[in-house]
Amino acid sequence: MANPVFNKSAVFGDPNAQRAGAQARPAGGAPAYGTAPQYGTAPQYGAAGAAGADAASLDAMYKAPSATTADTRRLTYDDVIIKTGGLLALLVVVGAATWVLAPELYVVGMIAGLVLGLVNAFKREPSPLLIMLYTVAQGMFLGGISQYYSSIVVNGQQLNGVVPSAIIATVCTFAAALLLFRSGKVRVTPKFTKFLLIGMVGYLAFSLVNLVLLLTGVMDGWGMRSGGWGILISLVAVGLASASLIMDFDSIKRGVEGGVPARYAWSAAFGLLVTLIWLYLEFLRLFAILQGRD
Repeated sequence: MANPVFNKSAVFGDPNAQRAGAQARPAGGAPAYGTAPQYGTAPQYGAAGAAGADAASLDAMYKAPSATTADTRRLTYDDVIIKTGGLLALLVVVGAATWVLAPELYVVGMIAGLVLGLVNAFKREPSPLLIMLYTVAQGMFLGGISQYYSSIVVNGQQLNGVVPSAIIATVCTFAAALLLFRSGKVRVTPKFTKFLLIGMVGYLAFSLVNLVLLLTGVMDGWGMRSGGWGILISLVAVGLASASLIMDFDSIKRGVEGGVPARYAWSAAFGLLVTLIWLYLEFLRLFAILQGRD
């Protein structure tokens, strides 16, 4: 998986890996979580249980409606939507407050967000508190960095409109990715995953080299992102983030169809938030570079 939030999760992972783990389990071991007896196989009851069951109770059980995912507390799409919407609302509120009151705190938010993001990504069980703290930290970072981008002056002109443009572009890209995934026109295949992983590793290496060149003073401004190459690289980064969204949707779909516990809606929402923040930052940088060339 491209997104480490889903990649490290035992419930959203690749089913091929899960099947491999099931085959490696010794005979007689406990079945994997969420597995059930093969359809049509009669369950084995003890003598006491069989004697205690009467015809009336069996008839009532037979006529009872099937349990829904809400009754069994399994993950649903509504759970993911509600959790994601709540985290996005918290992110926007904190970001707006930071923009107005203390944009210089973006450094604190960046460091805290990085630490909390790693902690949440590698936790086996989701922690709503830690995920919300991550959202607050990222809100501080995005509010401050967005205010910084909007105040950049290039060729005597301030970069106006980059923040609203980045927000609109992020929302539109998210909607387009979701529609393409739901339509089945874009499917997550092994080849898709392979190319995305290669692209993300290459982009990460480029970003690290560019950061070192900027910190050491070898280059200034946007570094290797300046000029036409910078625009091309930003477009590639936007494409990678968009493809990562497709991967996130596929992971969530597997989680819902696999009947994972409802508490993992927090993990799904956190994974989506990570990708959306990355996508927004790439659009922010792209529009800033485009305006700087005008």
